[in-house]
Amino acid sequence: MAVITKIQVQQRNKSRYNIFLNRGKGEEYAFSVDEDILIKRGLKKGMELNEESLIQLIDEDEKKKTYYLAINYLSYRMRSIEEMRVYLYKKEKDQRHIDEVIEELLEQGLLNDQEFAHAYIRSKQLTLMKGPLKLKQELLQKGVKDVVIDGALEQFQKKDQIHSIIKWLEKQKMRSNKLSNQAFIDKLSNQLQTKGFSREVINEALREVDMSNENEVEWESICFQGEKVKKKYAEKYSDWEFKQRVKQALYRKGFSLALIDRYLNETN
Repeated sequence: MAVITKIQVQQRNKSRYNIFLNRGKGEEYAFSVDEDILIKRGLKKGMELNEESLIQLIDEDEKKKTYYLAINYLSYRMRSIEEMRVYLYKKEKDQRHIDEVIEELLEQGLLNDQEFAHAYIRSKQLTLMKGPLKLKQELLQKGVKDVVIDGALEQFQKKDQIHSIIKWLEKQKMRSNKLSNQAFIDKLSNQLQTKGFSREVINEALREVDMSNENEVEWESICFQGEKVKKKYAEKYSDWEFKQRVKQALYRKGFSLALIDRYLNETN
């Protein structure tokens, strides 16, 4: 049997108390507890504690530490259930405590994958150019269930996706590039697919935006690409084969045959 000889508030954390015990060999520091546990258990100087009570107190305090760790993690932003589980596991918390704390957070409404998925999608819609396929992939990685994600994605309607893409395309077409008009469109289309938009939605948005180059811009682009191609094939082929190689390369880069012929005629 141990006797509490002193209870001392910690200097750096006023909500925690150091407990000193005498087990028959004089006073010594034993453990610390949260203020809630101190009050709940009615701990006071002179109180006797058996080994079972000591183990229960320490276990209860460890669970309390796990709970506060979870609350702090939530203070920065909302989390999915799986994010919280992984975080607490990495902090080397007891699995039983992790399960119990997550259950408490669910009951308190502090963890809710449905609300988390809705908030995550709204946030990314406003701050980042991401489509539903990318958002679903990210939420799956955070442990959110497929059916929950699909329900949350209903808010990201097709018309909203098209509107976002149109705004993005308008910005992109103002940037200078050395690609053919078609190659530039293909590049942007591929980027949008990588961002998680479907080919169908991308094509609908592209039909709403005039992405065509002015003749002068397209001419500058073919001159730039043509010089690179010519250097690649220079001195490797006869005159006829050289022209065919250049012609094929520029065609693959999205330039029209009429423009390619003009380029070859004017730059020989």
